[in-house]
Amino acid sequence: MKPKLIAPPGSCDTHIHIFDERYKTVPTAVYQPPHRPTSAYLDMRNALGLERVVVVQASVYGFDNTCLLEAMATIGSGARGVAVVPVNVTDAELERLTAAGVRGVRFFMLSGGVLPWEALETLARRVQPFGWHIDLQLDGRDLPHYEARLAALPVELVIDHNGKFLEPVPVAHPSFRVLQRLLDSGRCSVKLAAPYETSKVGPPLYDDVSAIARELVRTHPERCVWASNWPHPNRPENPSSAAMLDLLLHWADDDATRAKILVDNPARIYGYPKIV
Repeated sequence: MKPKLIAPPGSCDTHIHIFDERYKTVPTAVYQPPHRPTSAYLDMRNALGLERVVVVQASVYGFDNTCLLEAMATIGSGARGVAVVPVNVTDAELERLTAAGVRGVRFFMLSGGVLPWEALETLARRVQPFGWHIDLQLDGRDLPHYEARLAALPVELVIDHNGKFLEPVPVAHPSFRVLQRLLDSGRCSVKLAAPYETSKVGPPLYDDVSAIARELVRTHPERCVWASNWPHPNRPENPSSAAMLDLLLHWADDDATRAKILVDNPARIYGYPKIV
């Protein structure tokens, strides 16, 4: 399926996973992923007309980033990565991952994650010299409990999936206001992605989550990036990646704003060269 939106040069999908049956899942995995290797991702990318991608370590692989690194190497120079590393990771390993294109460490604070909240500040300090950020997925309704800690991090923060409010909230809700304040700092960004994971009203426009996304774009267009969340893991409805891209036609009102979201903002966060 081809999207209606024509992606501008340098467009980036900031959150995909690669699942390859050659790699074993860890005991903490809460689902068994489908076989979705790099070749399948490249078919999707070509259909959407994208040039850049951020491969995010899937929770089912724990601290073993081998599948992630192999995928990035296969994709080539357009790939960046977000890995999962333990608090006792060596500087040599962080150097190796950085050289491979990794630019962040993932904290998945839902079922199946392997890094606890207690590791947040320690790992932020460890990865700061390497120019990494913290990639955070949590129930956005919990943001008020962690606002002070997140605001004090010495690295940039990127929050997944529109804040991932597991029960979509109105934009006047206190937890959404926390997300807005974090974005106000200029050191936090948010991924516009995966509305199907939290919406209670469903497709085609996921109106309850779209209200959140539209407000994020209206107030902080320079802090928003887009992601397909391909291959939409653990979702029986198998959403269309083209439809996810086309939601930007609903969330952002003009081409200039969509170019910020697809090109300029991810280039800043993930260290891509400027499009000339």
